[in-house]
Amino acid sequence: MHLDPFELHRPVSIEEAVRLAQELAPGFDYLAGGTDLLPNYKMHLNLRPHLIALDQVPELQGHDLDRIGAMARLADLDSDREISTHYPGLAQAVHGVATPLVRASGTVGGNLLVETRCFFFNQSLFWRASLGYCLKADGDRCYVVPQKEKCYATFSGDLAPALEVLGAEVDLAGPDGNRRLPLEDLYNAEGDGIQRHHLRPGELVVAVQLPPDARRRRSAYLKLRPRPSFDFPELGVAVALERDGNSLAALEIAVGGLETYPRRFRSITDGFVGGSLSGDRIADLARAVQGAVRPVHNTAYPPDYRKRMTGVFVRRAVTSLWEGREAS
Repeated sequence: MHLDPFELHRPVSIEEAVRLAQELAPGFDYLAGGTDLLPNYKMHLNLRPHLIALDQVPELQGHDLDRIGAMARLADLDSDREISTHYPGLAQAVHGVATPLVRASGTVGGNLLVETRCFFFNQSLFWRASLGYCLKADGDRCYVVPQKEKCYATFSGDLAPALEVLGAEVDLAGPDGNRRLPLEDLYNAEGDGIQRHHLRPGELVVAVQLPPDARRRRSAYLKLRPRPSFDFPELGVAVALERDGNSLAALEIAVGGLETYPRRFRSITDGFVGGSLSGDRIADLARAVQGAVRPVHNTAYPPDYRKRMTGVFVRRAVTSLWEGREAS
């Protein structure tokens, strides 16, 4: 594998980055840590002739308990004791990303917008050429669910579910100005593995904002993958809850690694808020979430196993958080 030639641009402000994006559209990608984009380029997956590197844009840097810049390195969050103390679920998600070397380069914004994955897409050019290419790169059909309209590549980030259950919002900047929206609204629930988010042309992620009440929530993130390091999630379950004595004051669940976007389950969790959580009620909750997810056969583990493990992980995480223990 090799990298084909491209022109690298190094803006030093958001305004310059957005201006370059307008000038170079549609033949560019924003470059954050490059831990997913550059390997994909080496496999000739959706190449662009221009890359706009964001590492010298100061507005994207740094993090604290209220704001996490899009260019904050995962390794910096991983070593931050305040993050692990106040947001344990987020800390577990960060620590579960790939390897220490990847976390040293990978960024928060990059993980939020990491490319969707599928074993018909994430292959070498030679492999894909022998098959005939797929809808997501160079072809006109999906091999997972054979048809020519929808891509079923799976959302493969870890941080989005962990941040969604904390009520995070995301700051965006683009040619039309700045805006803020709930993180879950960044993703396109009506789209597919190609049309996977609601970013406008030339728009980039500036930072993640965390609300004050996020620190009151107990949170956890459990990840299923073939190897305990390096691999993308086959399933990622994030849970956050808040107790008021023996009553459940708040409950949020989000799941990644199964569908084309990180999915939240408010229609299910809202029905459990206000009462106590017995073992039977937690089992009912786990069954409801398990029944709602729709994985397909495009990753290493079969869909029925990933679906059943969703219920297992929800039960483990909710039980541990309700009892004040660390989820595992």
